[in-house]
Amino acid sequence: MCGIVGYAGEVQAAPVLLSGLEKLEYRGYDSAGMAIYDGEAIRVAKAKGRLQVLRELTSDGALIPGVIGIGHTRWATHGAPSDINSHPQVSDSGKFAVVHNGIIENYLQLKEKLMKKGVAFVSETDTEVVAQLLEYYYKGDIVDAVIQVLRRVEGSYALGVLCEDAPDQIVAVRKDSPLIVGLGNGENFIASDVPAILSRTRDIYRLNDNEIVILKKNSVQVLNMDKEPVEKEVSHIDWDVSAAEKGGYEHFMAKEIMEQPKAVRDTVSPRLRGGRVVFDEISLTPEQIRAFRKIYIVACGSAYHVGVVAKYVLEQTTRIPVEVDVASEFRYRQPILGADTLVLVISQSGETADTLAALREAKRLGAYTLSIVNVVGSTIANESDDVIYTWAGPEIAVATTKAYSTQLAVVYLLTLYLADLLGTLTPQQYAGYIEELTALPEKMEAILNNRAIIQYLASKFFNVRDVFFIGRNLDYAMSLEGSLKLKEISYIHSDAYAAGELKHGTISLVEDGTLVVALATQKRLFDKMMSNVREVKTRGAVVLGVTTSSQRQIEKEADYVFYIPDCCPMMLPSLSVIPLQLFAYYVSSMKGCDIDKPRNLAKSVTVE
Repeated sequence: MCGIVGYAGEVQAAPVLLSGLEKLEYRGYDSAGMAIYDGEAIRVAKAKGRLQVLRELTSDGALIPGVIGIGHTRWATHGAPSDINSHPQVSDSGKFAVVHNGIIENYLQLKEKLMKKGVAFVSETDTEVVAQLLEYYYKGDIVDAVIQVLRRVEGSYALGVLCEDAPDQIVAVRKDSPLIVGLGNGENFIASDVPAILSRTRDIYRLNDNEIVILKKNSVQVLNMDKEPVEKEVSHIDWDVSAAEKGGYEHFMAKEIMEQPKAVRDTVSPRLRGGRVVFDEISLTPEQIRAFRKIYIVACGSAYHVGVVAKYVLEQTTRIPVEVDVASEFRYRQPILGADTLVLVISQSGETADTLAALREAKRLGAYTLSIVNVVGSTIANESDDVIYTWAGPEIAVATTKAYSTQLAVVYLLTLYLADLLGTLTPQQYAGYIEELTALPEKMEAILNNRAIIQYLASKFFNVRDVFFIGRNLDYAMSLEGSLKLKEISYIHSDAYAAGELKHGTISLVEDGTLVVALATQKRLFDKMMSNVREVKTRGAVVLGVTTSSQRQIEKEADYVFYIPDCCPMMLPSLSVIPLQLFAYYVSSMKGCDIDKPRNLAKSVTVE
């Protein structure tokens, strides 16, 4: 959530900051701002609304001279979106300017303390408390002041600090909120994510919690809380800058939907050798695997929906009991964990606040933690006992597509890996699954080549008011994701239900013209799904069915049908999700929605 960019160099800072913030728009925001030292004082420009408003206010940065500065896109948590509540926030005298991602949980107590001492506040934000505290504790050494503040604030944060007394440097620190350092030639950067600085450098430091950075144009120094130097390893970003550009597509989401076959191939192929699944990156031993008596899966949003698929797949294949938890609920329900428990943590960014908190709770209780993430060196990856990277490449659109598909691919790989060690599959079954997994990208491409059918269906339904997604077993898991995709980018109300639950209340919502998307890919449950289709049609629903090519009898029941290639039941979710993604995309496009940056949403949710 939010985006931070900082620059210290030799060229005018404002255009660099604006360009970097533009690359972070996918993170979600409702205001933007910059603070730049102009040679005499810190000058601040900020405005509610899209980045274009800030561009116009500053004539694309030309009105704010200076070669060092910090920029921010804000997603409101404390105080409504407004010019005053936008970041940067400044201290009472204007000596300090601060940008902040995260939440300061005890800001009210700190604010009351400062107000009693005569400090005047102008915003409703928790971030202004940080700026005022910095001035309060400042005795001539900025790092000392930062450490004093960190010892008093509670919560999550990535901070970038500019001070008039040290106009050649930016001081930055992080805790539970992502922040990287970019290493350039005569210029250095801080940023929330790689795309912000990728056009200017490919060499970065990934900061750990409570590491303090002193950034100048020709030097970067990293310290711990005792002001001792910290040696950092340089990470080189090897994916091409074009991966973070639209590449001719109207939206990032369209590009990323089309990239899914390649992303799945890139995730799967290196881990298949000689017809077997190989995980060189994990240290989990066969003895540990055989000792596990239970698996917990913890995630948020679409990653949670991957977890629902994983529950069905893992239980059916490995015969180990599996529970799936929304991460924000997991640690508050006093889960029963121990050394015989595997906790599988799923997060695209590797920085999701609730998921990170759940991971830490699992480790505290003695469970073995294995994470599935996309971002190398992210906090969840670093703190897990083992990590499997999805290798999806950068995903810019807020609504996940290729990250979801690569997470599913890792679930299949992991399932086969565990089942092989546990001996729960015959050699013939194992070989069959490997063959199906290898064929997935080609089948995904076949669906994408038929996307005009989905575009036509979207044209018939883009004005509906309510949509219900129904399915059984793995199709229910896919209903959850299909519903989320539609609602988050089109703003159409949609819900997902286990089809067998319709008669227990939900069917009362179905009326003439209600669109019901019925997933019926699971052959053994097809007849039961057709009974549910008849139930909703009897009450006036219009049914869009999604099933496999071999189940043409659905045409007797559904009004419209989209077919996906046949595949083993376990891996059908990788195919059925694509028409659901396309349907959401085309509906949203026809409604004129901001597809890549839907309202009120953020790509990386780094606050609880």
